Amino acid sequence: MSTDELLEKLLARLTAPAPQQPISIALWDTNDIAAYLHRSRDRVYSDIISLPSFPKPIRLPVKGRAQALYKAREVVTWAEKHQC
Repeated sequence: MSTDELLEKLLARLTAPAPQQPISIALWDTNDIAAYLHRSRDRVYSDIISLPSFPKPIRLPVKGRAQALYKAREVVTWAEKHQC
């Protein structure tokens, strides 16, 4: 394989989209939630995840304070409940 072919393969792999997890098992952080709700991360953090009706976070057992993660399916269900 030539250097050019190898570089082309490497570039293709690096620019390929990451595989998506099914919504039924995906965990979202505040950036994912912001993208889904079309809101800024700051708005999600200050005004949305603090609502009592918003799904509760999952915190993985790591050193220090773990980043809050949310079940994607619960966030989608919560958002759909606010449909007009």
